[in-house]
Amino acid sequence: MSARVLVIEDAEAIGAAVSSALRESGYEVQHRLDGRQLEADLGRFRPDLVVLDVMLPGRDGFALLEVIRRSSGAGVVMLTARDGVPDRLRGLSGGADDYVGKPFVLAELVARVSAVLRRLGRTPSTVQVGDLVVDADAGVVMRADQAIELTATELRLLVYLAAQRGRVVSKTQILTAVWGYEDYDPNLVEVHISAVRRKLEEHGARLVHTVRGLGYVLRAEE
Repeated sequence: MSARVLVIEDAEAIGAAVSSALRESGYEVQHRLDGRQLEADLGRFRPDLVVLDVMLPGRDGFALLEVIRRSSGAGVVMLTARDGVPDRLRGLSGGADDYVGKPFVLAELVARVSAVLRRLGRTPSTVQVGDLVVDADAGVVMRADQAIELTATELRLLVYLAAQRGRVVSKTQILTAVWGYEDYDPNLVEVHISAVRRKLEEHGARLVHTVRGLGYVLRAEE
């Protein structure tokens, strides 16, 4: 089952971008523009983690953090334009698990969310596809019991593909999730896909497949 993430962000464009990036990373996401129905969401949606903006209409993020800590074991990543030390300390001392200041790179936020979920034991760090084992926490990739050496970028790419295993992902989705932006030369994706594919195929059959006109998919052929 995918981890559930509740995004509370009153800037619609930012909230939509964050929600999209999290969904592309395999999470179930709901987005709210304020915290008016937080108590109901905690009971019905039961998020594993809340991405919580500080500057909200009505109850601010610090007030909502208190509600979450009283009634839920969900992780909390606070999101705000405020970058002062007092605000960060207030959020962390109030029980937030992490704090990300605006402006931010989507890939970094997704990585912070994933790290908190792993620490809380809400999402597995190890994924297996056929004879390929990818351990995101340890940074270890094994195939047919052989360790595969990847660069940091290649590892992020493979971790993303493993999280999306069986699903076709576009170059734009990969750019957003791995590099944090959409408007870039898609050849960047092709170069790194080729490198990962070459290293994996040194130890077995093809696992990273090209779906013409759509993107790429990580799957083991039957």
